[in-house]
Amino acid sequence: MKTIRFLFQLVLAVTTFVSCKQPAAKQLQEAKVLPFYNSAEFTPQWIEPSSSGYDSIHTIPSFQFINQDGDTVTEKTFSGKIYVADFFFTECPGICKRLTTNLTLVQTAFANDDTVLLLSHSVTPESDNTARLQQYAKAFKVIKNKWHLVTGKREDIYGIARRSYFADEDMGVKKNSSDFLHTENILLIDKHRRIRGVYKGTSVKDVNDLIADIKILKKEA
Repeated sequence: MKTIRFLFQLVLAVTTFVSCKQPAAKQLQEAKVLPFYNSAEFTPQWIEPSSSGYDSIHTIPSFQFINQDGDTVTEKTFSGKIYVADFFFTECPGICKRLTTNLTLVQTAFANDDTVLLLSHSVTPESDNTARLQQYAKAFKVIKNKWHLVTGKREDIYGIARRSYFADEDMGVKKNSSDFLHTENILLIDKHRRIRGVYKGTSVKDVNDLIADIKILKKEA
């Protein structure tokens, strides 16, 4: 009898120990905490604030562009905000229009929430001037100061797109600003400018997942 009781207590102790030692990433997943994305492979990583790697999570650097209203847009515009980033151009015949149409779902879902913004970068900034962006904004009923369609120096847009947002279809192939940038990805960026989600912008399902993830992200401090 004592032997059976001892074995039971031993099994209970081991089970408790294993439960307490459950990988932090697994615990965060089960708690519905969004992961971080630190590379172009877009491998999700669940990193605890107490982890040694937390302070070195990939972060979108400073930037400066001009939006459809002729206003300067910088990282400070998004300070303390959650935002959705994508890449498009106004003369794109199909994919960009579907992507932008889907993003209007995000705008509608958070129309009265000033903590959630959208940022669309033109990949043909030499032709997408503010006047053309303004026309595009009107066509898609873009809300002023909620959704920024931006233009700027080509090297600046392509640089931040590839190095910071990991935006391009040909992962791992070194390119420069003379190579056209194309991606259907839209990215969810948290209040600290870290990538927390990657979605196919032409998929309504993915965009609905994005809306759901924004609601989860809003609960973070």
